[in-house]
Amino acid sequence: MKTNSLLVETRALSFGFGPRPVLQQLDLQVPAGSIFGFLGPNGAGKSTTLRLLLGLLPAPAGTVHLFGHDLARHRRAVLGQVGALIEMPSLYDHLSGRENLEATRRLRGLPAGRTADVLATVGLSADAHRPAREYSLGMRQRLGLALALLPDPQLLILDEPTNGLDPTGIIEMRALLQTLQRQHGKTILLSSHLISEIERVATHVGVLQQGRLAFQGSVAELQRRQQGHAQVVIDTEDAARCQLLLPVDLGGAAVLGPGRLGLPYHSPEQMAYLAQQLVLAGQPVYALHCQQPSLEQAFLHLTEPALA
Repeated sequence: MKTNSLLVETRALSFGFGPRPVLQQLDLQVPAGSIFGFLGPNGAGKSTTLRLLLGLLPAPAGTVHLFGHDLARHRRAVLGQVGALIEMPSLYDHLSGRENLEATRRLRGLPAGRTADVLATVGLSADAHRPAREYSLGMRQRLGLALALLPDPQLLILDEPTNGLDPTGIIEMRALLQTLQRQHGKTILLSSHLISEIERVATHVGVLQQGRLAFQGSVAELQRRQQGHAQVVIDTEDAARCQLLLPVDLGGAAVLGPGRLGLPYHSPEQMAYLAQQLVLAGQPVYALHCQQPSLEQAFLHLTEPALA
């Protein structure tokens, strides 16, 4: 991967609280135009990493590069192109959504039209007149995201943006992040403990374990690495009968349900062979497909040694 394709890059980044190491030689790479899901067990160092990227914590060892520039040397210039939502947004509850945005816009000297623009982007135009204290948790999160979008940043850094949201709020936030990436060209780095949500939105993932990266790359790369854990799933009428009729081919298969079998995937030819054998044995094949490991399964596989 070429350096100039990276919006975020850390080199040998290390950090600790006293004698306790939190990050160890972290080489994080976030490609431009990606939604990068940052995963890891609690205490792995995700939030600490995001704070280091934003200059909220000093980096005692290693470097942080944003847009190809060293954060320590070009702090003001690079952070002007970054929007962030860390934990819950700080809002003035007695002010309306629009007034919250206007206060920040004026403080930062941004164009007057930006308030209306970001309200429309996050879907709060109709509620902009209401006091923030009347906002639901999902609306508060979207207003926090609107604040992060005010300077029209190239990079968004979001720490648990769906934390505490109900299913509707999670779906709204997911759709909003995808819109920001696809239609507005934003690069998004977000941490989350909701692995299923990361799987739905992320183009790339990084898995942090005990302060080190267990994996980083595209979701497709992670699936390829987990290829050995893929399985052939067969839907038929009677799983036990299929095993009895084809003991060599299906005797060791796992029974996933009354009419469902699973066995390790090897090749497309294997799937064609199994379908042929089942038909020759007079057994119906309702469905036959290769099931890749989910992101959750890959995450558990990558972090399993440390959890054992």
